[in-house]
Amino acid sequence: MASTKPTNDPDNPLKLVTVNTAPERAYRLIGRVIESLNDRYSIVHADNVDSKHDVSSMENKDLHHATDIDNVRSTVEKVQPDLLFCASMWTPEQSEQIQATAHELVPGIKTMALPQGLQVQRGPDAVVEYIVEKLPGLIES
Repeated sequence: MASTKPTNDPDNPLKLVTVNTAPERAYRLIGRVIESLNDRYSIVHADNVDSKHDVSSMENKDLHHATDIDNVRSTVEKVQPDLLFCASMWTPEQSEQIQATAHELVPGIKTMALPQGLQVQRGPDAVVEYIVEKLPGLIES
């Protein structure tokens, strides 16, 4: 179960999955988070779930979201992560559905949703700061 796993064992790191439509940015920013917290936690960014569709061009955004949930489901089933983060492009409702899917598949998983619009409004440094500030409490909860 995810909650009983040691948090600083480099031979058994916490596995993180992100849900972000900009995978390169996700890996870059999570790399900064991991580096910032590497004295306390051993974390590996195991995978990112992204979408191959442009949300703004979709008439039926529910269809787009259903596809993303299917991708979340398959990735979480495959990776069995300890942590899952939803990026700030998701609405609160979408983030809730993504997190609920993860909890259904991996009991004990720790999830976090970044505030919608954080990346766009305040930039990548704010995203890193937010995660670095919130992650220890999440892991220790």
